[in-house]
Amino acid sequence: MSSEQSTEVLLAAARDWAAQDPDATTRTELESQVTAAEAGDPAAEATLRDWFGSRLHFGTAGLRGELGPGPNRMNRVLVTQAAAGLAAFLLSREPSPSVVIGFDARTNSEVFARDTAVVMAGAGVRTTLMPRNLPTPVLAFAVRHLGVSAGVMVTASHNPARDNGYKVYLGGLDHGSQIVSPSDTEIAHAIERVAHAPISELPRSTDFVTADESVITAYVEQTAAIANVPAPVRFAYTAMHGVGWETARAVFAAAGLGEPDVVAEQAEPDPTFPTVAFPNPEEPGAMDLVLALGESVGADLVVANDPDADRLAIGIPTASGWRRLSGNEVGWLLGWRAAKRASVDGVLAASIVSSPALGEVASAHRLRHVETLTGFKWISRVPGLTFGYEEALGYLVDPAKVLDKDGISAAVDLLSLASELKAGGSTLERHLLDFAETFGGFASGQISIRVTELDEIGRMMTALRTQPPGHIGSLPVAQIDDFLDGFAEFPPGDILRFHLANGARVIVRPSGTEPKLKVYLDASSTEGDGASRIAAARAVVSELDAGIRALLGV
Repeated sequence: MSSEQSTEVLLAAARDWAAQDPDATTRTELESQVTAAEAGDPAAEATLRDWFGSRLHFGTAGLRGELGPGPNRMNRVLVTQAAAGLAAFLLSREPSPSVVIGFDARTNSEVFARDTAVVMAGAGVRTTLMPRNLPTPVLAFAVRHLGVSAGVMVTASHNPARDNGYKVYLGGLDHGSQIVSPSDTEIAHAIERVAHAPISELPRSTDFVTADESVITAYVEQTAAIANVPAPVRFAYTAMHGVGWETARAVFAAAGLGEPDVVAEQAEPDPTFPTVAFPNPEEPGAMDLVLALGESVGADLVVANDPDADRLAIGIPTASGWRRLSGNEVGWLLGWRAAKRASVDGVLAASIVSSPALGEVASAHRLRHVETLTGFKWISRVPGLTFGYEEALGYLVDPAKVLDKDGISAAVDLLSLASELKAGGSTLERHLLDFAETFGGFASGQISIRVTELDEIGRMMTALRTQPPGHIGSLPVAQIDDFLDGFAEFPPGDILRFHLANGARVIVRPSGTEPKLKVYLDASSTEGDGASRIAAARAVVSELDAGIRALLGV
């Protein structure tokens, strides 16, 4: 095919897309680029090739990407195709399927949710739409509470403001968990079949129902029920411009935790996220306002949810100032708490990139410990699960209620722990030392390498495979586990795990939701008291950090 013919095909695809786009903003944006490309503007043609050169992959829990026109962006055409494909998939599984649809406050979230509702209803799927923007855990809860076949949550979680996404859960035998293979592949194929025809040909119906407050009330009541508050705890809270505050406030009140001090600038939903560079509590600076508020009011701790409230971050006062606890620190404290109240057949689970500390907790309490691939779609499916977490601030503390990470219920459990410690004259900082003295001192680190071209990630992974390091820093590599073709009980995945001679560990993998290569560093020590153990482990992680940066040239 000649370059001219290729351009003609590109322009024809762009014109066809514009003709069916119901969104005036993306349609105008697309038509402007088509006009410029027709006039010979190479930048406009390059933009069109970006928008139409590929299609957003339907994979990790569904879709996620930047807003804009074309199949490689999140927009009303793409979402309508996804809804029709998902409806076809559900109808192929059962004669009278049902779905509940939720949405957060990101740009176009409600529009995408309503488009999904009319397409689902038009296809013959019994459809319920949540009444307003709400946290992702409320939608995940609704899937099981309403006993529906599937759930859709329109959210991009903690991604940048320009992004949105489409997260899918399945009911029935999947019990409200996120989709996994082969369902994700089958849905993707159904979407591809639908995408060959204009979306104007799809049947639509407004014959769907809007959920009443009883669903939200049930979530609030069941979440509050896990609380134990023997002593009052003063805490500051931020919703990080997301949808968490309304629901979290109701849960805190019902749980007897009272009213927190709130970061007013971040309490109400705002899809532009004006006070943070990235609306992710893990990002440097994202929690500055809530940490400052906690210090100013003399709080015992601070609590942050990400914009869709499925993640939790915690900050505590220390002798050297306030600091955010790592996802692993919160995970192993909640895991220890869960182990103490677990039955003899309890199961603690975490992703393979999370700290090995949870395994030590499980062993000490004679519980089963399970490692999964990254993502709560795997953690939530562990049989007999008592508690699960991933280091990226995701925690599942009440699996009988919801089978996904839940930043609100995790906050209640952590605040209950803080209350119990306070009643006993202790603090979370002291409890971390107690953990180290009981199970060993653990430390973790992470390196995120953001790329502009996804091919860069492939090149770095290939280099590590073809020329594996003998050392990372001064530490010898004792063993390398390559998950590419499957490893042990794990399905295939683009993951490399390096075991160091001193028991430390380095894991390298591409991010599933962002253009990043992620590196996870873990070390532990059992020498000396709790503080000495933590310091020794942190020293090893620091050396691993420098070593892997030198190895990857970053």
